[in-house]
Amino acid sequence: MVSIKIAGTVDESVVDGEGIRFTIFTQGCPHKCEGCHNPHTHDYTAGKNVTIEKLFTEICENPLLQGVTFSGGEPFLQAEPLAILAKMLHKKGFDVTTYTGYTLEELQAMNSVMVNALLDETDVLIDGKFIIAERDLTLQFRGSRNQRLIDMKQTREQGKIIRKEFN
Repeated sequence: MVSIKIAGTVDESVVDGEGIRFTIFTQGCPHKCEGCHNPHTHDYTAGKNVTIEKLFTEICENPLLQGVTFSGGEPFLQAEPLAILAKMLHKKGFDVTTYTGYTLEELQAMNSVMVNALLDETDVLIDGKFIIAERDLTLQFRGSRNQRLIDMKQTREQGKIIRKEFN
């Protein structure tokens, strides 16, 4: 069984992406952004291990969910199990949103098979560190103006970054 280290989950979130979502907060983060609203996720030794099969079952039991959000901590530190879980979720019709403190360009420059696998299974990427000087509470699904909502399917198809627009 494949496991992931998490800080916790939210069963029905409407602030972590479009629609009603199951949000998984991964444990461990190298960014430690000033003003982070999840500082308890920074410590790599905290949190708990849970199997992706257990998370998958829990998600599939809720008929209200549109999608799943991977937040943090830093999800790309656990790219392999999240990519596997995302692939399972896509087969069940869920969409996947992934938050990261890295930019898409930084993730691509890592040239990592597992990072690329998670990017391939991500529908919407919300990238960039939270920068307190650019904090804006009016922004949808993000905390600072530097962070981007990226439509990953369109980005892959067009070969350039395409921003995601929500109604």
